Amino acid sequence: MYNISSHFRIVVAFVMREIATRYGKNPGGYIWALIEPVAFIAIMSQIMGVFGKVPAVGESFALFYSTGYLGYNFFKAMEGYLSSAISSNRNLLAYPVVAPVDAVVARFILQGATSVVVTGVIIGAEILTDRYSVTLNWAPILEAIGLAWIFAFGIASCNIVLFDSYPLYQKVYSIVTRPLLLLSGVVYLPNSMPDPMKGYILSNPIAHIIILFREGFYDQSGMDGLDLPFLIITSTATLFMGLCFFTFWRGARSRRG
Repeated sequence: MYNISSHFRIVVAFVMREIATRYGKNPGGYIWALIEPVAFIAIMSQIMGVFGKVPAVGESFALFYSTGYLGYNFFKAMEGYLSSAISSNRNLLAYPVVAPVDAVVARFILQGATSVVVTGVIIGAEILTDRYSVTLNWAPILEAIGLAWIFAFGIASCNIVLFDSYPLYQKVYSIVTRPLLLLSGVVYLPNSMPDPMKGYILSNPIAHIIILFREGFYDQSGMDGLDLPFLIITSTATLFMGLCFFTFWRGARSRRG
């Protein structure tokens, strides 16, 4: 019981510290969490509107790009934030009662809450101001968010260990994952791509997260390509592998009090 209560207090303290340090030094604070997705959505919508294009599905550019970018960001923002949980809090881990898992759990809670709030504000504003009606289907939305977080936690758990053990890997990983935004179906429907590109894109679990997330806002029209069993198996297998990496990592067992 002591360990559980101690872990809870430390996690709460970590959350409060992360809230103060993540955006506390920037003018506007957490408003910056909204600026990046809003800027991306607005720029893409304006560019496509100027060229007289129509959305790949539905009638609203803003909603189409929002569902793509926000679905992608549920994974990417969580993975990136968790992967740096240990390196950013290394000084605090010197305290005997503080363990790496405390920092990881705290960041998971904070990033999850931030992503949900940002998504709610952006999507809510679009639904209220858009002239096109939207009927939400909550089941695929929640499934996509949950699987995105599971996949992100698994990848981040592996990265924490590998970043610490192999500094060069961190640089390679950063370079290799940069094209993910373009290779995950954020600004297009994977099913509309020609073969063999379509097959390459659909081998990416993040593409299936975005398709599933979009199904909560659109009907099945244009949403072909989703392989839910593949997404579930990939996400859970990655989580299992990540937990194994983290559990047997020597740095994960640093709590001494």
